[in-house]
Amino acid sequence: MLFELNVKSAINPVSKTEYGLVTFYEPNKKKKSSAKINNIPSYLLKNLEDKETDYIKYYPDKGKILVHFVYKIDKEKITQDYLRDALAGAIQAFEKENVSRLYVDLNLDNEYKIFNSIEYMLQSAVEGIFLGNYSFDKYKNEKKRKKLEVIVLHQNQNLMRKIISETAHLIDAVFFAKDLVNEPAISLTPKSFFQRIKNKLKIAEIKVTALTKAEMQKIKMNAILAVGNGSENPPYLIKLHYKPKQKPKKKIALVGKGVTYDTGGYSIKPTNGMYEMKADMAGAATVVGTILAAAKSNLPIELLGYIPAVENMISGKAYRPGDIIRSYSGKTIDVKDTDAEGRIVLADALTYACEAKPEQIIDFATLTGAVAVALGVYRAGVFTNVQELSDKLIDSGEKTYELLWQLPFGKEYEKLIKSDLADVSNLGPRWGGAITAGKFLEHFVDKKIPWVHIDLAGPALSHDLNSYSKKYNTGFGVRLMYDYLKNF
Repeated sequence: MLFELNVKSAINPVSKTEYGLVTFYEPNKKKKSSAKINNIPSYLLKNLEDKETDYIKYYPDKGKILVHFVYKIDKEKITQDYLRDALAGAIQAFEKENVSRLYVDLNLDNEYKIFNSIEYMLQSAVEGIFLGNYSFDKYKNEKKRKKLEVIVLHQNQNLMRKIISETAHLIDAVFFAKDLVNEPAISLTPKSFFQRIKNKLKIAEIKVTALTKAEMQKIKMNAILAVGNGSENPPYLIKLHYKPKQKPKKKIALVGKGVTYDTGGYSIKPTNGMYEMKADMAGAATVVGTILAAAKSNLPIELLGYIPAVENMISGKAYRPGDIIRSYSGKTIDVKDTDAEGRIVLADALTYACEAKPEQIIDFATLTGAVAVALGVYRAGVFTNVQELSDKLIDSGEKTYELLWQLPFGKEYEKLIKSDLADVSNLGPRWGGAITAGKFLEHFVDKKIPWVHIDLAGPALSHDLNSYSKKYNTGFGVRLMYDYLKNF
């Protein structure tokens, strides 16, 4: 982390020492803003109004305010992510300031209706404070963390304290997902992945077990075994179970692709395509983070998690293009490309998840580069034949700014993965690659169970959409899913 962070709330600044301040200012508004109250020179405010810049930094000559960041609110351009993004950026900027206390004035008008509610407006701001503090410095020898006390100013103290407490639980789960996705594959093998999940989730009383390679061989989970065969590190099917103390409103299965490293197998990737493949288990991290967040907040939803954890490596035992695999479902798979391995391991995991008879199944996977070609890196692709589920997930994505976009999923795409040799091919033609990958998965889901597939290959990796996603892999989907589940 950047700081040893302590987030509190107060009504007014009370400090015996110098401190930093973050305020928000709406140009041309008649009502006095916090910026004017704190004596920002008029020429600086005019400068903020006239320029395209989002904020100004001001060092007052007198008083206890050592440095003052003033963020401009443009009502025409404001998004759900505005406060989250601004405050994450502010925390990152304060790393260079010699300040141990920072006040953030959130006494904003309630008129910014884009936030759905005053509660969520404040939550998004607090999320930003926490998210801006994230760094993955585990492997740096020099770690100098200053203490920073952040005090959120708001008139409703009961509400503010509640939001800070709940958001801290959520962000702890997000950070665990981010840590997993940023961890090098040399230390996050399938076995250590299982152990780290088990150690972390036991504090939330989540049951974590796993099927070993020998156990999968007994029940013929040949799809997972085929992909994992090329590695010295054996595969695991990790199982998570959160059951709330109260009667659950729903029983939902979450399935996440857990390829801890992907060379592409014999359909080998080029070197520059391999560097980020430690993050090919980002879908699994989303599942883990979501269940942890739900358990910490005692959400009344029973959650089952299934993670096929494997390494896709090359050896004399590795599977090959041209192989035919009989999956756990009994359906056979014609392997045309060993770099389309994620859908193969998910085939067994989805079939296994269906046996628990959940009311919904949602899977997450860094499944295809094709989805990033179609949507860019800012949105994940959604595939389903159950429109109601897709609509609700997309709504939560807009609210949390973990953005989704639904792609077509009609029957006409089915013919693109037909095989002359087996029940289904693991690769279609070049065009519509994200869709045909989803159609492949559909073969292994009980048609009676509502199912959604989310391909997060773009936004799971670091990108420049906002200040808290630029430097590290993102843990995409945890905040989205928490909002989706909370709204039950």
